[in-house]
Amino acid sequence: MSAETTAGICTDRLAAFARREAGIYARARPKALKALAEGACHFLGGVPMHWMADWPMPHLPLIAKAQGARIEDIDGRNLDDFCLGDTGSMFGHSPAPVAKAIRQQARNGLTYMLPTEAALDAGRLLTDRFGPFRWQIATTATDANRFALRVARAITAKPRVLVFNGCYHGTVDDTFVSLRNGKTVTSPGLLGQVNDLTETAVCAEFNDLASVEAALAKGDVAAILTEPVMTNSCMVLPEAGFHDGLRQLSLKHGALLIIDETHTISSGLGGYTRVHSLRPDIFVVGKCVAGGMPTAVWGLTDETASRFEAANARREPGRTGMGTTLSANPMQFACLVATLSEVMTPDNYAHMEKLAERLSHGLARVIDKHKAPWHVVRVGARVEFICAPGPLKNGTQAGYAHQANFDTILTDLFKAA
Repeated sequence: MSAETTAGICTDRLAAFARREAGIYARARPKALKALAEGACHFLGGVPMHWMADWPMPHLPLIAKAQGARIEDIDGRNLDDFCLGDTGSMFGHSPAPVAKAIRQQARNGLTYMLPTEAALDAGRLLTDRFGPFRWQIATTATDANRFALRVARAITAKPRVLVFNGCYHGTVDDTFVSLRNGKTVTSPGLLGQVNDLTETAVCAEFNDLASVEAALAKGDVAAILTEPVMTNSCMVLPEAGFHDGLRQLSLKHGALLIIDETHTISSGLGGYTRVHSLRPDIFVVGKCVAGGMPTAVWGLTDETASRFEAANARREPGRTGMGTTLSANPMQFACLVATLSEVMTPDNYAHMEKLAERLSHGLARVIDKHKAPWHVVRVGARVEFICAPGPLKNGTQAGYAHQANFDTILTDLFKAA
């Protein structure tokens, strides 16, 4: 047997384990395998959304239903769901108040590009929950981030955005940059990119204020776009003073601070921003904010809104490049109201955080027992175990900690049950 190891475990042993779990998975899902063989050919690459081809398993399951933290496939396999649609269903699959709101609104129309009374309720609830922002409704956090960057560029008259190495902000073009030998480069693997993204984006290291100040020094950065906690490859917590320093540097260099809370709303009531008293100029959150109904919101402080209104008044007639036809639809308003008032509550957060604390402590005990070179990170109700020593400091370290072949084995294990 080879002495080579992956994440502290013998590589040959891992390979044998992976083969065994893949076989268990495939044998447990004959209905899905047959249905996919007959119907998947109608989709590009055999999947309805190409990310699904990246899921490391012998073949996709076909889901029949999901409720709370349980998910069931057409083969009758009933699983605990620790992914929850990559947090799109962070408050559980199909929360009862949201399901009720969908049924009621479906009888009265799905989209008409005009507001409802529920829209006014949603605006009030958003302010109560997240703070005094001037709100806009989008369909995805990608859209919300893109619109926020357009606003930042309009009111600062600066072209570039600063993002962090290893960040995730949906599929916003400007965020597909990374650091290589200290220089900003277009991220590898990006399809169909024509423009040089380094002309409109600059990359810095998370938790490195000197790196941020160097990137801001040219005076051409309209906005710093960041998650409160890095979450894309492996979770990276901010060091003490980092967010305060980021706010001060943004003010010093005339750049807006945009906080993308989409992956960190797990932090507690009001998200990481409110729990830790961050002071963004623009606030973005999506995914689970409407209980899983495709919805995102972005909000401007009063000062930022006033600057936007002045820039908007100066522009030539024409399209602003913000908004989409199906955004701010009545179904979104209904689900926002239901989620903000009945699902995203102090009691529910307390329940989720109690379970997350139990899970994180349990994982840490097992890791310590076996002396594995791994660690656990928790952000409120979100828990992640990372198959590398920690804590991690930045995106570069997170990239090295992320081991795709090991993730494949873990995925097979959890899906095989």
